[in-house]
Amino acid sequence: MKVAQLLEKRRQNWHELEQLCLRVGSLNAAEYSRFSSLYRSVCADLALAESYQLPHNTVQYLHRLTGKVHNELYRRRQFNLQSVMDVLFQEVPQLIFRDRSVQIAFGIFWGLFILSATLAYMKNQFPSYAEEMIGQAQIEVMEHNFKDEPNRSLEDNMVMASVYIWNNTGIGMKVFSWGLLVVPGLFELASNALQIGAAFGYMARPDVEEGKNFFHFVTAHGPFELTAIVLSAGAGLKLGMSWVAPGDLARVESMRKVGREALPIMGAAAVMFFFAALIEGFISPFAVLPFWVKAGVSVLSTILLMFYFVVLGFPKD
Repeated sequence: MKVAQLLEKRRQNWHELEQLCLRVGSLNAAEYSRFSSLYRSVCADLALAESYQLPHNTVQYLHRLTGKVHNELYRRRQFNLQSVMDVLFQEVPQLIFRDRSVQIAFGIFWGLFILSATLAYMKNQFPSYAEEMIGQAQIEVMEHNFKDEPNRSLEDNMVMASVYIWNNTGIGMKVFSWGLLVVPGLFELASNALQIGAAFGYMARPDVEEGKNFFHFVTAHGPFELTAIVLSAGAGLKLGMSWVAPGDLARVESMRKVGREALPIMGAAAVMFFFAALIEGFISPFAVLPFWVKAGVSVLSTILLMFYFVVLGFPKD
């Protein structure tokens, strides 16, 4: 096909781009994606028109169109606080609240966590459950680590906060990456839930003296850290299902589309891990803080999470 004929066929795209350019400020996510795609196409059309020396009026029209769109895009790059607030406090929580993969991850993790903690706590009925689930060696490590009250200097806390950020991010990336394979991801999530639950249940036993120090340390940062694990697993599972069951789309296109939807979930998980690391670094290890203060931090964190993901996330229509 001749270049002139090709460009003539693309006039409909030019007209569509002009119409979208008139209402850039009110475009939704899909329309803005289409707007960007058309802009890249018209830039290629302009290059073809100039290379093949097409009629002057066609080249001039494409010059004006690309210039107009460029100016709109450049102008829209200015920081818009209201748009940022809308995304953070409307779009993201509602997206996460209704996401089926996050709901599945939430049910699996907390269901198995509570079950495992209960079984590990009931020493008389299930005397060997905790040892079989997390191993005798790991139990001895926990008892040794929490034999004394947690207490560190400010410098140590700063170092450990960065370590916790790195470590927590690693946990999130692990459950996320395994989620891409779906079944291994579900297994990894279930395994984490059972082991963490067993650790909590064992340390809650009345005869485990180290349990007091254990809960003195984990209570404050627990809500943010465990929520981040669930979100990471949900994002990985979502991406995994995009290639297992792509629907009417090609697998690559399905993963590309779902990947954009999974980004806010991973972003929220990263924020949760960061907050958990800060609390774990600067609040959890202070023995001078009474337990009710750390419990208050935990309750406040839980209320904030419930408000963000449930109250703001609940469908408004």
